[in-house]
Amino acid sequence: MVERLTVVFFILLCFLLGLSLTLFPWLDFNGMGDWGDNYLLALVSEKAGLPVLRTAVSSNWVRGAVTGLGILNLFIAFWELAHFKENVALLEEQDKRQK
Repeated sequence: MVERLTVVFFILLCFLLGLSLTLFPWLDFNGMGDWGDNYLLALVSEKAGLPVLRTAVSSNWVRGAVTGLGILNLFIAFWELAHFKENVALLEEQDKRQK
């Protein structure tokens, strides 16, 4: 049972992280500003003395790279879901070897 929950939680983690990384760089949250115009990024770039950091993060290249990582996480989640039984069996076998 623990092995099944482990695989299920891993699938959920990959899916939610992938969905977040795919959508967040492109959404505007009710006037809070978009990806490159947020308070935390401004604070970090100001405190670090790196104004180029804010410019780099707000570029479409970085947005695309983050979206690519999100799509990769979604792919991993769907792959794990398709191979659910095999992954549970591998975890059960590994648990038996350790005991």
